[in-house]
Amino acid sequence: MDKEQFKAEKMYRISLFVAKSMLEKGILSKEEYSEIDTVLLEKYRPCLGRLLAGKPLD
Repeated sequence: MDKEQFKAEKMYRISLFVAKSMLEKGILSKEEYSEIDTVLLEKYRPCLGRLLAGKPLD
């Protein structure tokens, strides 16, 4: 993984963490969270994030 891929992965995961926190606090619905995940995947194009996309939120 090069520096750009690492940065994309890091930014995706940080952004998704914030969205998940908002979901858990009831600020976002599951549908909104899913939309955000889709947008973040398109924006950052993370290598590992694509493998985890769509997995249960546990």
